[in-house]
Amino acid sequence: MFVAGNGVGWLEAVILGLIQGLTEFLPISSSAHLRIIGPMLPSGLDPGAAFTAITQLGTELAVLVYFRHDIARIFLAWCGSFKRNAPFNQDARLGWLVIVGTLPIAGLGLLFQDIIETYLRNLYLTAIMLIVFGLILGLADRVGKRQTELRDMTWRDGIVFGFAQALALIPGVSRSGGTITAGLLMGYTREAAARYSFLLAVPAVFASGFYQLYKSWGVAGPVSPANTALATFIAFFVGYAVIVWFLKIVSTRGYGLFVVYRVVLGVVVLALLAAGVLQPL
Repeated sequence: MFVAGNGVGWLEAVILGLIQGLTEFLPISSSAHLRIIGPMLPSGLDPGAAFTAITQLGTELAVLVYFRHDIARIFLAWCGSFKRNAPFNQDARLGWLVIVGTLPIAGLGLLFQDIIETYLRNLYLTAIMLIVFGLILGLADRVGKRQTELRDMTWRDGIVFGFAQALALIPGVSRSGGTITAGLLMGYTREAAARYSFLLAVPAVFASGFYQLYKSWGVAGPVSPANTALATFIAFFVGYAVIVWFLKIVSTRGYGLFVVYRVVLGVVVLALLAAGVLQPL
């Protein structure tokens, strides 16, 4: 197991796990919240990109549990599409679209890994992304036609969703926020955009999480293995509850609340940076 570093204690790990679970599926950027709140805890440490990726395994496990029937159906249909003369139904196509949509974030994540784990974690950039993409989400929610369902997704839409998800490599953009915004702008219903955001994230997050777990093995970090596991465990249960609540609220009330929250949080972070309470890196 990777070696424990000095700093983040179990109580802080609990807080970070709660934050991860609460924010992963909301269009407000979980990585931004962990980046902002980590240095404000008693240890004053940024938990790091590796901790963020590993704890996301907990929230993505919640996706597997909640959408287990959908995922099983899509996976079986995708496997069946390899058979000769097999019918290429909507579920099989959705399986291929998830794979295609995962390629941009996988390729860009590996290509710009060092930049993502260093320069892109600048809090000035995070705050600006919270505000800018919050406003874009608000615009998309207002002008989107909200008529298209997942069964109508085209290959072009799948590629657009994929590049929108890749924007989440920048803390503050939000994985769900990017894909949901793209979905709304392309005319998808609020619930369809949210559901596909969850499904599309599964392969990318699991690949990133296990890769960071492998890379962190035997390396000292700010959070110990036990505390990372604790945060991941908490993130799973909290994340599951958030999925249930989120899908209900967006189908009736839209994303206005999240837009306001993002803009306010971004402004607060800029003010704290200007006051010297937070440091950019």
